[in-house]
Amino acid sequence: MNWHKYNPPPEAAEILSRCPGLTIASTTKELVEFACGGPNSNSFEVAYDVPGKGRVVEATVARVRNGVAANYPEAYMRRRDPDCMVIGDSEPTDKDTYQQRFGTSFESLRKETFDWLKGQELAMFGFQAGQAGMGMDALVIAPANAGFFALGLAMLQGIIPASDIPSGFMPRTVIYVAPVFRHTHFKGRQVVVHNRRDGLHELFSYNLYPGPSAKKGIYGVLLGLGEREGWLTAHCSTAQVITPYDNVVTIMHEGASGGGKSEMLEQAHREADGRLLLGENLVTGERRFLQIPRTCELRAVTDDMALCHPTLQEGQGKLTVTDAESAWFVRVNHLEHYGVDVHLEKLCAEPPEPLLFLNIDAVPGSRAMVWEHIEDAPGKRCPNPRVIIPRKVFPGIVEGGVTVDIRSFGVRTPPCTKEKPSYGIMGLFHILPPSLAWLWRLVSPRGHANPSIVDSEGMTSEGVGSYWPFATGRRVDQANLLLRQFVKNPRMRHVLCPNQHVGAWQVSFMPQWIAREYLARRGVARFRPDQLRASRCPLLGYTLHQLQVEGLLIARWFLQVETQPEVGEAAYDQGAEILKQFFHRCLSEFQGPDLDPLGQKIIQCCLDDGTIEDYERLIPAA
Repeated sequence: MNWHKYNPPPEAAEILSRCPGLTIASTTKELVEFACGGPNSNSFEVAYDVPGKGRVVEATVARVRNGVAANYPEAYMRRRDPDCMVIGDSEPTDKDTYQQRFGTSFESLRKETFDWLKGQELAMFGFQAGQAGMGMDALVIAPANAGFFALGLAMLQGIIPASDIPSGFMPRTVIYVAPVFRHTHFKGRQVVVHNRRDGLHELFSYNLYPGPSAKKGIYGVLLGLGEREGWLTAHCSTAQVITPYDNVVTIMHEGASGGGKSEMLEQAHREADGRLLLGENLVTGERRFLQIPRTCELRAVTDDMALCHPTLQEGQGKLTVTDAESAWFVRVNHLEHYGVDVHLEKLCAEPPEPLLFLNIDAVPGSRAMVWEHIEDAPGKRCPNPRVIIPRKVFPGIVEGGVTVDIRSFGVRTPPCTKEKPSYGIMGLFHILPPSLAWLWRLVSPRGHANPSIVDSEGMTSEGVGSYWPFATGRRVDQANLLLRQFVKNPRMRHVLCPNQHVGAWQVSFMPQWIAREYLARRGVARFRPDQLRASRCPLLGYTLHQLQVEGLLIARWFLQVETQPEVGEAAYDQGAEILKQFFHRCLSEFQGPDLDPLGQKIIQCCLDDGTIEDYERLIPAA
């Protein structure tokens, strides 16, 4: 195979020249055949001989009528380990280095990895990380039998046909996939090593779950590029929302894993009779409904990663973004039976081209159904079923850059009651001044009962912009880039939305769906002072005095949680103290001379228990 035109770096060239067999993929259709074991095969085991363990099956693959279904025998491999990233180089970083975590230089394992790859049948293809002019040329080199992983990567990031590789193709990032080292060196744990070299970002994936490497690994590559060039890739979904009155508002929704990014692109889930279940009181069992006959039309722009490149910005006080991905890694844990989201279910059941299903229970030759989640244990569904869907197959998808009107942030919240106070004190949504919105991104709570990652105890932080787990450099540099965004774009409205619980009420993702319907209908007009009131907890900015959607008035206790009889002011204040201490603990990591002076003032305002008026003065909204 003519791999020379890909201009691989010297180490990659040596691997390609010495491996016993090489296939260069040009299309996802070819990779579907690889994933399933060949054109005449409907099932395949991805297995490796591991010294001391014998043959280890990493994944099983089934060809299904609507694509490829891959499953992991080990439940641990079905979600991203939040501590999987380590840094293999000596460049500036706040992340664990390989030396710190494992007590030795990465260089020896790097050489072992290359030697192992030289002995394998390999698959390779080229792609563009990001977009042309807003990213970099990239290569992936993987064992040929890990075709489903290569398929996922090609769907998520794109694939350049071998015949279309331009003469100037020059990889600045290479992904090396070597799953056996998970067992020989890392006690079975997920590990992804970023190794930043002069002009080259090497990414070593020592596991076959695409989340930490094929998706978030490339995210880290883009963040590293932006850090060097002075821009960032936001962790968000973006939707153009078109009201029944043809008003168009663009909403960018950020948040840690499980913060509602994918759900912002979904229509609000309805009951069998067409009503919206606003919430169910966990103490009294009372249920409250809304009747909205016609919700807004949604046109999706981004699902998880949005390039905020300087060439997109138009200097009008609002941020412009475009998608950084070719496909979306959609979590479907909320689809537990037929009919919950008929639009998504239909797209996945009868797609115009094959999809990749992960953690979905399907046998060869069947049709994979997104509500048939594999079980981690008898009677216990896997919390992280996924499907990779090319963005081009979504109806009404928006191509190119869009300018953002509303920038929202989602947080998974636990129930809060008098008997068990918690930080679940947020109302349906809150209006934030820009400086406070910046602080929420610095702390980015991972939140309650997160389905996307391996379990962690207590309230933890996903960090800067909610993308810190994927960044390779320093917190302070990313914090400064984010702050620059907020200062340069003062004409956007900033919103905070909880999901799962509002006080004692279980609400799922209804708060952000209601906020979307209300804010889109209202447009970008300013709120009058009499329409807002300062939240009892200053970190929650403002809440609405009252909220009315399509003539329906929503009860005050959904907006101001301290008014709920099951919560009250005392429990609310205990929750506010939990939130305050969490902010103080997280923000202490950013204090230092390298933080922008304005950022230092905003953080000090928080540490001094500043008022909402104090935050307003620090970055005035336009």
